[in-house]
Amino acid sequence: MIMVGMHEAKTNFSKLVKQVEAGEEVIVSRGGEPVAKIVAYSEPKVARKPGLLKGQIWIAPDFDEIPEEFEEYLI
Repeated sequence: MIMVGMHEAKTNFSKLVKQVEAGEEVIVSRGGEPVAKIVAYSEPKVARKPGLLKGQIWIAPDFDEIPEEFEEYLI
């Protein structure tokens, strides 16, 4: 993480963006206090829609039954 003052951020913005592209986070401060963070852009995650796969997934009727060959291992 890199911390720079407001004036330095304005003067060296292109260089800071290159550093962000390389994976760094840049904090911009005013009077020694952090006021902004420059981070790499990432696409927002698409929200999942409930019921999208309705009717396409099923659970077998015997899902919770123990197979006969496993019974000898149970107490």
